[in-house]
Amino acid sequence: MPRTITAYSNPLVKRVQALRDKRHRREEGLFLAEGLRILTEARETGRIPRFLFFAAASAAHPLVRALVTAVEDHGGEAIETTPDILSKLSGKDNSQAVVGVFATFEAQLADLDRRRASLWLVAERLRDPGNLGTILRTGDAVGAGALILVDECVDPFSTEAVRASMGALFTVPIVRTPWDPFITWLRSGPGQLVGLSLQTEEGYRDAPYTAPTFLLTGNEAQGLPEHYEAACDLLVKLPMRGKADSLNAAVATAVMAYEVLARHKG
Repeated sequence: MPRTITAYSNPLVKRVQALRDKRHRREEGLFLAEGLRILTEARETGRIPRFLFFAAASAAHPLVRALVTAVEDHGGEAIETTPDILSKLSGKDNSQAVVGVFATFEAQLADLDRRRASLWLVAERLRDPGNLGTILRTGDAVGAGALILVDECVDPFSTEAVRASMGALFTVPIVRTPWDPFITWLRSGPGQLVGLSLQTEEGYRDAPYTAPTFLLTGNEAQGLPEHYEAACDLLVKLPMRGKADSLNAAVATAVMAYEVLARHKG
């Protein structure tokens, strides 16, 4: 049976609100996700929140009822609260109907079976949580095997990244790794490493792609380091017809992902 919390001073409210900070997420091993669509995506993949906060006005919604049942069946706690407290938890004025607190999760390189997909996404020193979330959405859309985050990337469990992923955080495996273990793992089996670069004349539509393709996108401002580019099997360039020298990292990844998929099928 859900309990009711209406006081801002409640210790659980303060604890959950603190999860918007990276240090608290790391210490607790927990993160926030908000919105009925995202939490329903999570439930359908078997990810159930430890705590579920929901507004009294949405309690009768069938998807909210399904979430409450799932949380309680898995030993979690469902909490009815006010729109103001939901806004306080999410950091948004227009609060969502539900906010969930999940245990963090991620895969290891050794867990990945490169036979399960022809395309894998790799991002190096990604800094923008919106880009990370959008790349996860792309990964879900193209059926990528995983998103591999190389070196110090933005936290995929930040509220902004989770929000931007629109539920793809729960459907696309995530691995975080330094470069050296990644390249050692990659070279231990089949896999073509394709880097997006301005330092090449190879057009993205002319290049020979072979599956499984590991598509490597560099840091938004600096691109890929030279020795990372040197380790790639192939460097490709997107044509720029205007004054900008490159596309947004997430947009470039999406364009490349669909091109690689089309070439695999062709």
